[in-house]
Amino acid sequence: MKILSSWSIRPGCVKEAVSRYMAGEGAPIAGVTVLGRWYKTDSSIAWAVYETDNPALLFEQAAKWADVLDVSHSLVVEDAEIAAGLKRVFGK
Repeated sequence: MKILSSWSIRPGCVKEAVSRYMAGEGAPIAGVTVLGRWYKTDSSIAWAVYETDNPALLFEQAAKWADVLDVSHSLVVEDAEIAAGLKRVFGK
C-alpha cells in the first residue's frame, strides 16, 4: 500500500530535527520504501510517498520523530486502482 506523509517542524525544534536528519535518522526503517520526497522551498512543510505492507512501521517512525515534527499519514491510491470502483459506482 502507498501512504502519503506530510510533516512540519515544531516551533523551536529546527536544529534538533536537522541534526537527526543529517545523522541519517530520516532514512526509512526496514519494510518501508520511499517512493519520493518533496520539500517546500520555505522549509515549512514536506511530503513523502511511502510503500509498505505494514503501516504500523510508519506509526513507529512517526513516534520516533513526534517530539520535533507534526506528522500526518494518508493511505492513497492511484488512478488505475480506482477505475474499476468508479465504473461500478457510476456505470461508465
